[in-house]
Amino acid sequence: QVQLVESGGGSVQAGGSLRLSCAASGMIFSQCAMGWYRQAPGKQREFVARSGYTTNYADSVKGRFTISRDNAKMTVYLQMNSLKPEDTADYYCQALPWTTGGTYWGQGTRVTVSS
Repeated sequence: QVQLVESGGGSVQAGGSLRLSCAASGMIFSQCAMGWYRQAPGKQREFVARSGYTTNYADSVKGRFTISRDNAKMTVYLQMNSLKPEDTADYYCQALPWTTGGTYWGQGTRVTVSS
């Protein structure tokens, strides 16, 4: 049973930093693309970053956010620097297993950036 558990959210002032973590279980982590999405109040969920065969970022976070992964710990991270109020959202971890297919989501962690 695949499980993704995010942590690291919280409240921070603009310009600050946070690091989100997503611990995975029940999957072959090294054979998954791992991503981060976010959903702000009243808005649709949007792509933030992905680590797979390549690493990709949304234009809105390029140069400020960094995705990384530790396959041994089965954990993916999102380092968020120079945070802006518009980064306020619930952040969700996504797993895309290459060999077995399917899409898996974590429960989300809230990030609040105040001006």
